[in-house]
Formats: sequence, structure tokens, C-alpha cells
Amino acid sequence: MSLFRKIDYNSPVVLSYFFLSAATLVLGYVTQGYTTGVFFSIYRTSLLDPLLYLRLFTHVLGHANFTHFINNFLLLLIVGPILEEKYGSKRLLIMMLFTAVITGLVNIFLFPQTALLGASGIVFMCILLASITNFKSNTLPLTCLLVLVIYLGQELYSALHAKDNISHLTHIIGGICGAAFGFRGRNRN
Repeated sequence: MSLFRKIDYNSPVVLSYFFLSAATLVLGYVTQGYTTGVFFSIYRTSLLDPLLYLRLFTHVLGHANFTHFINNFLLLLIVGPILEEKYGSKRLLIMMLFTAVITGLVNIFLFPQTALLGASGIVFMCILLASITNFKSNTLPLTCLLVLVIYLGQELYSALHAKDNISHLTHIIGGICGAAFGFRGRNRN
């Protein structure tokens, strides 16, 4: 008797996002970074450039390398399915798309000379959203406060002091989006 009879595609949005990003990473390697730069990174260009509007959504599919990809998706594969079960696939997809656009716009306006790519804004959105999922009326979960202090505090510190190629502001904006979605969802229930 077999323990498992089939593999369940249990989290369609998160798993589809994973596989699309993996394909994007492979395509980037095959094209020596061309597709990553043209289609899967966001940066300031002319408002007449139709790819600008596409990249507002697709920059979250691109990753600089395998390590960047794995670091983002390990967390997302842990937290994402729980959120997709709680909020539903459609709502989670809308939250992810909204976060992609917001982080892309912030990058364009605040860092016009910098290209942004990767899932980290979405990951931080999910981390904050997960920390707020079990609200009771008129309360603030301690888990949410600790995540705010630890994750966002670390990102604020790193944004001010670290000299690396990580967009700490994207992490912060993603976290703010997640907290806003969590509080909004709490008020709807």
C-alpha cells in the first residue's frame, strides 16, 4: 500500500510563481542576462516604453542568480501556502501583484539609476501578513510586533548602514503592504 497516491498542486498561486520564476532564471542564464535585464527588472525608462508597464509586474519573477532565487523561495514556499489557504488564491494573487507594482514604483521614483528584481518584496509582504493572520477583535498579536521589530528593524538598520546590493527599502515596502493587507483583512472579517 502506497503512502502517497499523487502529488497535490496544493498552492496554485505560490507554486506557479515558483515555477515561473525558476523558468525566468533559466532563461536569464541561457540569454546571458539579456531577458532578465529587459523583461524581469524594473528601472526608470520613458513613460512611452510599453515594457515599463510590463516590468512593473514581471520584475518580481527575475533573480540575479540561483542563490538569490533560493533565498527568496525557501521562505515563500513555507509561508505562502498557509496564506493561500487562509485568504484564497485570488486574494493572494491580488496582494502579490499590488506589492509588485508598489515596490516597482517606489524603485523608479526613489532610485532612478538602480534596477530592481526579485521576490523579496513579496516574501516580506507574506511574512508580515502571516504574522497577523490570527487576530482577535481589538488586539494586536505579539507575533506581529516581534516580526515588525526583528525583520523591519533589521531592514531599517541595514538600509542605513549596509553597503550591499540588497534593496532593503523593497523589503520594508513589502512588509508594510503585508501589514496593511492583514489589518484590512481583519477589519473585513
